[in-house]
Amino acid sequence: GGMAAPLLLVLLLALAGPGQARRDALREELLLSPLPTGDVAATFQFRTRWDADLPRGAVSHYRLFPKALGQLVAALGVRELHLALTQGFWRTRTWGQPPLQAPAGAELWVWFQPTVTDVDKAWKELSNILSGIFCASLNFIDSTNTVTPTASFKPLGLANGTDHHLLRYAVLPREVVCTENLTPWKKLLPCGSKAGLAVLLKAERLFYSSYHSQAVHIRPVCRDASCLAVSWELRQTLTVVFDSFSSGQGKKGKHGSSALWSSSAHGTSLHLPLALPPADWSLFKMFSRTLTDACPLASESKVYVDISPKNKEKELLEVTPPPTSVHEAIVQGDKRTYAVYDLLSHSLFNTSRSLNVQLKWKRPEDSSEMPIPVLHAHRYVSGYGLQTGEISTLIHNTHPYRAFPVVLLETVPWYLRLYVHTLTITTKGKENKPSYIHYQPAQDRRRPHLLEMLIQLPANSVTKITIQFERALLKWTEYPPDPNHGFYVSSSVLSALVPSVVAMKDVDVEQSPLFTSLFPSSDGSSYFVRLYTEPLLVNLPTPDFSMPYNVICLTCTVVAVCYGSFYNLLTRTFHVEEPSRGGLAKRLANVIRKFRGVPPL
Repeated sequence: GGMAAPLLLVLLLALAGPGQARRDALREELLLSPLPTGDVAATFQFRTRWDADLPRGAVSHYRLFPKALGQLVAALGVRELHLALTQGFWRTRTWGQPPLQAPAGAELWVWFQPTVTDVDKAWKELSNILSGIFCASLNFIDSTNTVTPTASFKPLGLANGTDHHLLRYAVLPREVVCTENLTPWKKLLPCGSKAGLAVLLKAERLFYSSYHSQAVHIRPVCRDASCLAVSWELRQTLTVVFDSFSSGQGKKGKHGSSALWSSSAHGTSLHLPLALPPADWSLFKMFSRTLTDACPLASESKVYVDISPKNKEKELLEVTPPPTSVHEAIVQGDKRTYAVYDLLSHSLFNTSRSLNVQLKWKRPEDSSEMPIPVLHAHRYVSGYGLQTGEISTLIHNTHPYRAFPVVLLETVPWYLRLYVHTLTITTKGKENKPSYIHYQPAQDRRRPHLLEMLIQLPANSVTKITIQFERALLKWTEYPPDPNHGFYVSSSVLSALVPSVVAMKDVDVEQSPLFTSLFPSSDGSSYFVRLYTEPLLVNLPTPDFSMPYNVICLTCTVVAVCYGSFYNLLTRTFHVEEPSRGGLAKRLANVIRKFRGVPPL
C-alpha cells in the first residue's frame, strides 16, 4: 500500500511527459554571416511554440512560454505583438540584405483582437506594461507618435481579417538601448543565460559593436498543415554586427574606406579594396566565450555559418571544426550554403568539451566584389535656416530588367508642418504618379502626419521623393533635455515583394534558418522585404534657455539691494537714547571734583 502511491505518481508523470513535450517546443539557433567589409553579423533566434488557447485565458500552467507575456496577450486581447529595440543602423548598401531589420530606437506595432472595444486604451496600457517588463521608455508612446497604417504592416501570423483600425504602430527614435534592456530579454528565455546558445550573450561584448538589435515577436500560427487549430509562437531575436576595427583585430588600411562603383549588364557592383586581409573570426573572439552544450529544454539547437561562395567562385571561407552537415537553401532571392553545427549531435562534443567555431579566409583577396541589394534606400533632410526645409527619400531598384511596386510609409511629427502640395516623385527625370496614396494630416500636440504611397519602381532606376515642411514654434515647456541636439524624425518604412535573382523552389523550412519563415513566402518568383531608412535629426527654433536664468539672477539682485534697503528704511523705528547718569564711582568722583572747584564729569 505504501509503495502504490509513489508508483502511481511516477506512472502519471511518465504518461503526462510526452503529451506536455508535444504541447510546447523550443528551437534555438545562431546564424553567423560574414559581411563583405570584413565584419561579421551574428543573429540569434529562440522560437517557442505553444499549443494553447491564450486569448481565452484558459491557461494556468506555463512551462516554456514566459508567463509575463502570456498573461499580457490574454488580458489585453493581443493578436500579434512585435517589439524591437535597436542601437545603430543596418547599412544595407554595404552589408547586404539583413535577416531581420529594425529602425533605430524602439519600434512597437500590435494587432488587437476584434473583441477589443477601446483599442487606444488597450494600446496605452500595453505600452506601459511592456515599458516595465523591458525597462525601456515605451511609456512615452502616446497619441503624438502613434499611427494606424492602412497598407504597410499586415499580420505576419494567422489572421481572419485585416481591419486596420485594430493596428497601432509607434517608433521612439531617440530610445537608447543598453544592458538594462538586455537582462529582462534574456530572463524570458527558458534556459535564461545559463545554458545553450544564450551563454554567448555577454553584455560587454554585445554592446561593443557597430549594430545591436533585439526583438520579441508574438503571433498565432497554424498548428499543423490542416490549420484546424492555432498555436502561439514567440520569437526572440538578437542581431549584432562585430567590426574588426572596434574589436581590435587590426585597423583599416589607408585606402580601406575608398570604394569603386562599376555598372554592367548584371547590375551594379561595389569593389572594396582591402589594404589588409580580412580578419579571422571565432566565437571566442566575438563573444569571449565558447559553447559547451545545448539548452536542455530545446528540441533543436544549431549554429549556421553562411559559407556561400561569392560570384560563383570557389569558397573563400573555411570553417573549423568540420560542420555536422551542409545545407543549401534559396534565401532572400539568392542561393545560400550553410555549414550546420547541431549541438544535440553526440559526435560534436566527442573530441573537445567546447565548440569554438572559427571562420578563416582561404586566401586574402585584393578586392572583394559585392553585389548591391536589389532594393535599398537613403533619406536625408535639406534646406537652410530654421523656418523651412525638405525631406528627400531616394529608393534604388538595381534589378536589371524587373520593375516592382513598393509601399512607402512616412511618419512625421506634428511640429514639422508638411506642405502636401509640394510632394514630388520623379524617376529618370519623369514624374512618377503613385497608384495608391493615403494621407492623414497632423493635429498640433495630438497626432503626427501619416503618409502612405504605393510607388512603381522601374528596372535599374532611382526614384526620388521630396516634400517640403515648415518648422513650428514649440512652447518653452515642450522642449526635451538638450534641445540643441535636435529633434528626431522616425525612419521611413519600405515594404515590397522583390523579384528573386534565382528561381525559388520549395525547401524544407525546418532545415533552413529561422528568419526565413518569419515573413510570408510568395509564389517563388519574389520574396518579401521590409526596409528602414535612416532616422532624421532636425533642428527647431530654440529659445535661449540661459536667458530666464540671467533674468532671475538680475531680478533677485535688484530686489535684494534696492527694495530691501527701501523697505528697511520705511519699517525701521528710531529711539532716542538718553545719556545715563553713571555709576557709584562716577558720583564719588563728581563730589570730590565739586569740593576742589573742578567742573563735574
